[in-house]
Amino acid sequence: MAAAAVVFRLALVFFPGDLNLGSRPEVATPLSSLRRLAEGYWLKQTSLSPYAGSMYHGSPLLLPVLGPLIVNRYFILPQRILLFVIVDFISAILIRAIGQKLFVSNRQSMNSLKLSGKKKLGMNENAGDVASLIYLWNPLTIVTCLGSCTTPIDNFMVILTIYGACSRIAPLAAFGYVMATHLSLYPAILIVPVILLLGHGLDAPPSKFFTRNTRSFSWKPVIYFIIWAIIWTCYALLLCSISLKGVGGLNEMFKKTYGFILTVEDLTPNIGVLWYFFAEVFEFFRDFFLIVFHVNILFMVLPLAIRLKHRPCFLAFVYVAIVAMLKSYPSVGDSALYLGLLGLFASELADMQFSFFLFFGYIGVTLLSPVMHNLWIWRGTGNANFYFATGLAYACLQTVLVVESVSSMLKHDRMLKKLASP
Repeated sequence: MAAAAVVFRLALVFFPGDLNLGSRPEVATPLSSLRRLAEGYWLKQTSLSPYAGSMYHGSPLLLPVLGPLIVNRYFILPQRILLFVIVDFISAILIRAIGQKLFVSNRQSMNSLKLSGKKKLGMNENAGDVASLIYLWNPLTIVTCLGSCTTPIDNFMVILTIYGACSRIAPLAAFGYVMATHLSLYPAILIVPVILLLGHGLDAPPSKFFTRNTRSFSWKPVIYFIIWAIIWTCYALLLCSISLKGVGGLNEMFKKTYGFILTVEDLTPNIGVLWYFFAEVFEFFRDFFLIVFHVNILFMVLPLAIRLKHRPCFLAFVYVAIVAMLKSYPSVGDSALYLGLLGLFASELADMQFSFFLFFGYIGVTLLSPVMHNLWIWRGTGNANFYFATGLAYACLQTVLVVESVSSMLKHDRMLKKLASP
């Protein structure tokens, strides 16, 4: 099935019609568009800063890697897309490995609670396979892979971070975390589940369910992670400094990348809601609402960490979903990531409410969004409210998904408590 997903992607590359996914606002954002990266690469080739124009706002480390693939006429489209196909395939393999580790940890916990024979617990040893296939065959993942954007690389770094933390490999987790944060900033909040995974281990029922607490916190891997994170950060900044030597500097990079993310300078329509809000808000209140929207993400970090500290991998999924919902420049690739991770917890979330509503809601928004955009931009028979309505519905669906998934996981833990009690 995984090989079929790869073949399917390659078949779409040779599709006779031009899908033109790279121009879709749902797929490519000002941060991830390869067309913008091409302009940054050309500016750098002419001894100018890649941020001299108003187009490129990504990492300078992507320019020498992806730039030649985009502008070199010897690299045709299938060869360019092949890189992202490989990245998607490796991401699916890592998701599968995470699922296998979660199953082993869950089985050990159930054996400790003497609940391994309970059928209603629904432990699924194939959860990793299911999650990886969901990620590979998700239409949102496919259009992101073919859509001429760097989102597959961003998603890969997030998955690599979670895999490294689940495996308790501090250098790997630190590398993924530093690169994911460097590329898109928002994965910085994953520091909480990463530390919990390294210190406590994988997801398990709350420690109070056990007669003896066998999950003591270990600081050794956490300290290793911090040391490696500092090393990788210094190395990444050094490479950025070398890349921008003579054509800019780190200060300009921070302003044009992280500053661009935090100030929401580009109000190009996308699948989110911030572009519409800041297009309508009075300039006097702009800074206030910028703080409100960004701090809103941080406000959720601590309460969720306290409530879900015994399930750090699930906590990482929740954080990824919240970021996809509230980030400045969202795309469908962000949803593809957390929907793939959601498959890892299919057994625990089997009784989640509104699953039928959510499934068809996502389908409806996915189909209506390009229609509303076409009515507004090209046909002129609609207006911005048409497209914003789909973005608002999309945000509501994600909110319901996060709330219901957390609620279902807590219900699952309460059920374990009842079964474990004598």
